[in-house]
Amino acid sequence: MLPERRHQLILRALREDGPSTIVVLADRLGVSPATVRRDLLRLDEEGLLTRVYGGAAPIADHDDRFSDVATERVGEKDAVAERAASLVKDGETVLLDIGTTAHRLARRLHGRKLTVITSNMAVYEELAEDAGIELVLLGGMLRREYRSLVGFLTEDNLRQIHADHLFLGTSGVRPDGRVMDTTVVEVPVKRAMIAASDRVVLLADAAKFPGTGVATVCGPEALDTVVTDAPVDARTSASLTEAGVTIVQA
Repeated sequence: MLPERRHQLILRALREDGPSTIVVLADRLGVSPATVRRDLLRLDEEGLLTRVYGGAAPIADHDDRFSDVATERVGEKDAVAERAASLVKDGETVLLDIGTTAHRLARRLHGRKLTVITSNMAVYEELAEDAGIELVLLGGMLRREYRSLVGFLTEDNLRQIHADHLFLGTSGVRPDGRVMDTTVVEVPVKRAMIAASDRVVLLADAAKFPGTGVATVCGPEALDTVVTDAPVDARTSASLTEAGVTIVQA
């Protein structure tokens, strides 16, 4: 079994059953305790779980409600969304992440000849009546308060599709260029989105530098472009530029 698949199964087991021991996880996955111990070390380093004596525990998610976040920094998000929309060409396949900035980007895609793939229910509702857009809604478990679909079904669906562009949301960007998220259950979905896309465009208004987040989604090497509404601080800019990331200011 590939490490990535083991990590997904470990995180799923912790979400479903709560804290677990190394022995129980090893038995569930059919691998050695030593293998699970190494996996737990890696997942702990990435902020995806908490190691406890003899095993691991899940990290509680603490995202704000979508409706609350949608009223924050509206002008800044609109500027980022407008600039991001200009990167899309008719005929392309676009993958839109969860979050309010991706929703505002969706509003600027009306009238375009595109295929849009998303697990963002707000994006789906925005584009559902636009006959010019081929709209693909990924399956998964509904997180009602944040209006997103998550889980292994979402991840499995993403392995079967391909997108020209992913427009990725974030809770924060660290000075070393790491992209962070506050909601652990969203991280595997975001990683699967990155793997399914030719180009990854990060949507990040000024408040996301450094922003918040306990779990690492990816390093700067996974990004192609960052679209923001204000100049990025010097240290973060240097990290992104060194990784070959283009910074586009709205």
